[in-house]
Amino acid sequence: MSNTINAGVAAVKVLEEWGVKHIYGIPGGSINSFMDALLHEKDEITYIQVRHEEVGAMAASMHAKFTGHIGVAFGSAGPGGTHLLNGLYDAREDHVPVLAIVGQFATTGMNMDTFQEMNENPIYADVAVYNRTVTTAEQLPHIIDEAIRQAYAKNGVAVVQLPVDLGTKEIPSQAFYSAANAYRKLPRPSLHFADIESAVEILENSEKTVIYAGIGARGAGDDIVALARKIKAPVAVTGIAYDVFDSDFEGLLGSANRVAIKPANDAFPNADTVLFVGNNYPFAEVTNVFENVKNFIQIDLNPANLGKRHHNDVTILGDAGDAIREITRQISEKAETPWWRANLLNIQNWRDYVTKLETKTAGNLQLYQVYHQINQHAAADAIFSIDVGDVTQTSVRHLHLNPKQMWRTSNLFATMGIGIPGAITAKLDFPNRQVWNLAGDGGFNMVMQDLATQVQYNLPIINLVFSNQQFGFIKDEQEDTNSGYFGVEFAGVEFAKIADAMGAKGYTLTRLADAKTVFEHALADVANGLTVLIDAKISTDRPIPVESLILDDKIHTAADIAAFRKRYEAEDLVPFADFLKAEGIEPEYKATDLGGF
Repeated sequence: MSNTINAGVAAVKVLEEWGVKHIYGIPGGSINSFMDALLHEKDEITYIQVRHEEVGAMAASMHAKFTGHIGVAFGSAGPGGTHLLNGLYDAREDHVPVLAIVGQFATTGMNMDTFQEMNENPIYADVAVYNRTVTTAEQLPHIIDEAIRQAYAKNGVAVVQLPVDLGTKEIPSQAFYSAANAYRKLPRPSLHFADIESAVEILENSEKTVIYAGIGARGAGDDIVALARKIKAPVAVTGIAYDVFDSDFEGLLGSANRVAIKPANDAFPNADTVLFVGNNYPFAEVTNVFENVKNFIQIDLNPANLGKRHHNDVTILGDAGDAIREITRQISEKAETPWWRANLLNIQNWRDYVTKLETKTAGNLQLYQVYHQINQHAAADAIFSIDVGDVTQTSVRHLHLNPKQMWRTSNLFATMGIGIPGAITAKLDFPNRQVWNLAGDGGFNMVMQDLATQVQYNLPIINLVFSNQQFGFIKDEQEDTNSGYFGVEFAGVEFAKIADAMGAKGYTLTRLADAKTVFEHALADVANGLTVLIDAKISTDRPIPVESLILDDKIHTAADIAAFRKRYEAEDLVPFADFLKAEGIEPEYKATDLGGF
């Protein structure tokens, strides 16, 4: 038995011991020693050859969001590595563990201004929680192991620069090991029951509570619903936490601001108490969403988030589920309240409105009817990889999600183009589940070359492109803030033809009457193992701006209200003030503030 091991192979074996199954990247001369190690270990780790390193890094980031496990991507020296940065920043902003391995010129040419050689370490200093250049072959497996431990411990990005010659050298086999078997998550902190009792006291005396849940509430959805029903408090969610709850829950307000629905924007100005659960809502201060709130209770597992978004009256450090269950155990059940009734009526009125849009059978094809077909054909445990733009906003309004499904996107960094890489990793990670990529044509244009990656690896994914030849989300912003539209419209592309040319099955949907048939054929193709693309040529209609509704005759003219209702097909949409007044509650009003956008 040899007492040495190739350093590159040792590094890959460290990845294996940490449970890495897939690695994304593109080869290059400066990373070829690592490629040789991947070839040696090809039966243990699957190399996914993407068409652009950015897609590889975004796939690694989305892998971490879908699974909680570290994602790994690599690129060669110079441009191969810098192409990774977009995906790495996505991981940094969403606090998920990702490892990037970046090639470097051989040590004999480092610091000599040789081809594609540069001081790479400072490039990644901002994005990474751990950032090292390997200087000896013996260090390589140790640094890879350390990088993974740091990425997990700090929920962030680790970057390792690897001079190509070091990966070819032999090192003592006994010197290499990983700490994977020692990895442990921190235990959940014990609850401070005095804090629980203080929260219960406030909630007992509150008349208009809103529970506001973020992604830290994942796994605690049923517990939050039980508390909501007990204390008659509707539940708002951040735009990235919709899959925590069943969309049919009668008290689900949805999210606030722009990537939002009407009931949440209506409720916050009128609430007297907010129970802020596992939430780091990034627009809190800049929109003054809580300006009318008298009592603020926060539950969070991360001490760094406590008091970050608003002054706390009660702070509970702990797991969301543990804290919610204990509050529910201690608190008295409330009889049905005017606040609860008004919000339930408002929620149902909104649902009636979107159902009307989704189930239209005549007129131009709109995004709403496309979502209706998605809902009709989505599996109960479907996975949705959502691109950034109008599709982010409209998916939270029109997808009928449940907690068995998964909905992921680029949350805080909000990079366009995340849909395809997310779908790739989702199908690799969960091969037996239905996977959708939902993207606008703006985002899809950025990464459509990697549709070929889906085909190459026989990934039966449903790619749905909402095509209307515009950056819709930005166009809507320009309508509100600019003197005219500029740079937000572009030439159309026949994506179905591109899909066919890449070996996928492409469909073009232009007529509402054909929607059901197109989806049925596409889903049959997916069932037969094909990669599918549906290019839905939708109208340019703006989705209703729930952040600036023109419905209430106290603050808008009759003419403005009539024009607004006509444009957004909102004839039956009722101002929340009407429901509040009917319950004897005087409405509060809040000026629209989009927080700098």
